[in-house]
Amino acid sequence: MQETIEKTRDMVRHLGAVNAILEKNHNDPSRLIPILQEVQEVYKYLSRDIISYVATSLDVPVAHVYGVATFYAHFSLNPKGRHIIRLCDGTACHVKKSHGILNMLYKKLNLGEDKRTTDDLMFTVELVSCLGACGLAPVVVIDDEVHGQSTPDKIEKIVDEIIAAEKAAN
Repeated sequence: MQETIEKTRDMVRHLGAVNAILEKNHNDPSRLIPILQEVQEVYKYLSRDIISYVATSLDVPVAHVYGVATFYAHFSLNPKGRHIIRLCDGTACHVKKSHGILNMLYKKLNLGEDKRTTDDLMFTVELVSCLGACGLAPVVVIDDEVHGQSTPDKIEKIVDEIIAAEKAAN
C-alpha cells in the first residue's frame, strides 16, 4: 500500500514537471522538440506514459510524438543512469584503442552491446561517433566532463571515485 502511494506521489511530481515545461512552452505543438528535450532532462528518458501525456497535452497524435522521439538519436525511450559515460568511437579514438576502455567499462559495470545501463541506474555507457576532440584521443565524456588521452585504468579510477561518492552520499 505504502509503495503504491509513493509511486502515485512520484507520478504527480513528474507530471508537475511536465506541466511546467508545457506551460513554459505555451503548450505549442511547434515546440515539440524543445519540450521533449526538457522532459528528457528531468527523467533521463521518454517513457510511454510521458510521450502519451505530452501528445494529449499538445493535442497531437501520440504517433507523431513517438515518431519525433524515435527519429532523433538524442532521445532515449529507455531509462538512463545518473552518470552518463560517452566514449568516442571516431577514427582517431578508435585507432588509439578506445575499445579497450569500452571493454573495461562493460566488464566493470556488467554491461554489453544489448545492455547499456546498469541495473541500479547509476551508469549508462554510450558509444558515440565523434566528440570533436580528436587531438585528445581517445576521449571519454563523463557527466559532461571531458577526459582526453584516456586509458582503461584512468577511466576505471574515475568510475570507482563516482561509485565511492555515491556510497558516501547514501
